[in-house]
Amino acid sequence: MKCAIYGAGSLGTILGAYLTMGGVDVDLVNRNRAHIEALKKTGAAVAGTVQMTVPVNALLPEEMTGTYDVIFLLTKQTENKTVAEFLKPRLKESGVICTLQNGLPEPLLAEIAGDEAVLGCVVEWGATLVSPGVAELTSAPDCLTFSLGGIKKRSDGKLEEVKTILEKMGPVTVEDNWPGTRFAKLLINAAFSGVSTVAGTTFGEAAKDKASRTCIQKVIKECIDVARAAGIAIAPMQSKDIVKLMDYNNPVKKKIAFFIIPLAIKRHALLKPSMLQDIEKGKKTEVDFINGAINALGKKHHVPTPFNDKVVSLIHEIEEGRRTPGRDNIRELLSAKP
Repeated sequence: MKCAIYGAGSLGTILGAYLTMGGVDVDLVNRNRAHIEALKKTGAAVAGTVQMTVPVNALLPEEMTGTYDVIFLLTKQTENKTVAEFLKPRLKESGVICTLQNGLPEPLLAEIAGDEAVLGCVVEWGATLVSPGVAELTSAPDCLTFSLGGIKKRSDGKLEEVKTILEKMGPVTVEDNWPGTRFAKLLINAAFSGVSTVAGTTFGEAAKDKASRTCIQKVIKECIDVARAAGIAIAPMQSKDIVKLMDYNNPVKKKIAFFIIPLAIKRHALLKPSMLQDIEKGKKTEVDFINGAINALGKKHHVPTPFNDKVVSLIHEIEEGRRTPGRDNIRELLSAKP
């Protein structure tokens, strides 16, 4: 099968290295010319919790030729309409776009490419692009797992084909409860990525500090309440039942959940949120598709989301240069009220 990783930045570079090592015919595609030139010249260098360098086939978008069985999508959601229109003619007749993006990207992609041409994948590990051609794996090596699903049930074998490809890197679970799986990852991103970006820290640093941990707990609680109101059963993430661990309705359970937070994120403590990486590069973030998605669903189901609302407004202020990531923002976030 012929595959492409479109938007091969931090995650895609590491995924591309593993797939190539596993014998998959895969093109790593990115608009960043310096990154592509480095990949072509020296290969995909993986640093961090795993260290290796793998020769890969790297392309700029305009260098793509022919069609693909699977295109793994890792660009920002802000460009999904344009990207989907660009990729649709580059799929084989039975080809699929498998989005590894955050948030809830499948519906818009399906509007353009069709339900049959779209799969979703939740990536349960993290990475940082250190320099052109070099990506740092920031999750533990035993966390290189994926959850796979789609908008509707399939009987064409595509899920199994994509599962086999991703298993070149790590274990893959095909999920029956895809909305719940998507929402579980959305919750993690809203809480840990959102608060860590506001604070300018890694996941582990945000979880260790009691003030930012309080904000993380508030965001998680809002996400759980919104999911419950929307009739979404949040799926376990890496065998951990988020609702059972983190939901609370009394002071004792609240204290236990607060204590658990640093332990729950321990294997991903070094992860720098992608939104913070975007800010450091002078780019717009995906906060409207992460915390903003929680806010929109909360409004639809009449569930207040003041902490998620505040995360969105603070990150927009940081994007606009009116704030910088830091602890002062956590004090502001703690003041959030319905």
